Amino acid sequence: MVVATGFFDGVHLGHRHVLSILVGAARERGTESIVATFWPHPRTVLQDEARGLRLLSSLDEKKALLAAAGVDRVEVIPFSRAFSEMTAEAYLREYVIGRLGATAIVVGYDNRLGSDRCTPDRIRETGERLGLEVLVADPSPARTADGVPVSSTQVRGALAAGRVEAAADMLGYHYPLRGVVVEGNRLGRTIGFPTANMQLFEPRKMVPADGVYYVAVETLGRRLDGMCNIGVRPTVGVASGRTIETHVFDFDESIYGLDFQVSFLRRIRDERKFASMDDLRARLAADREECLRFRFRDV
Repeated sequence: MVVATGFFDGVHLGHRHVLSILVGAARERGTESIVATFWPHPRTVLQDEARGLRLLSSLDEKKALLAAAGVDRVEVIPFSRAFSEMTAEAYLREYVIGRLGATAIVVGYDNRLGSDRCTPDRIRETGERLGLEVLVADPSPARTADGVPVSSTQVRGALAAGRVEAAADMLGYHYPLRGVVVEGNRLGRTIGFPTANMQLFEPRKMVPADGVYYVAVETLGRRLDGMCNIGVRPTVGVASGRTIETHVFDFDESIYGLDFQVSFLRRIRDERKFASMDDLRARLAADREECLRFRFRDV
């Protein structure tokens, strides 16, 4: 078995560089590729100030992304304070070799492993002593537009600023939110723009900045287009908190209680307060036309 280990939040292009080495090494050796990942996020366990950390992928999403990258098996390790106290040697011996039966491990060039924060060179020395081959991945070629290496932190920053296209460039796919459609106040229907209000499956999932977005919608086994508003609905003034509501184009079916996914393609504008419902209706019509201009483009 060849193993890579880490949190892999979002499974972005930087992660995929490591995964390509993992999958290639496993195929060369005629064995399985395994990702040993942790849940929950280590920072939320170890740092009180990190309790508000938002995730790029739920556990199920991460598993699916890893499988799509060619990984044969995903092993989830419950992360706890006790687990965090393991040294790199203990982790390699007890988990990587003992539980997973690995003969090789792939680590990133900047990985730090175990409570002793072992560098790749020290991991290699330890692995050799344990009979474990250690493959150190070279730096990923994936970079942001500013030349910064792609990381989960960079992706979160782009989403927090509403730069969903930049996030997609770093992820290698359009960022999705998944949830269930819940009952709203049906106000959108009265002005000609009915919306599906979504409650997220993963409450810790990162939500892009408030605003209006052109989105791809998946529900009822179909792929549709729409526009999504994230925010507090200042014109209406009835939101009890931040909402995620999507107007699906050319669609008028009841989907309350059903699974619903939106993938963010383009940001249209900031959320804003309008002087009247008529002004809001007019702007929504203009937003829809702007979205439709992108409908048949390769976004």
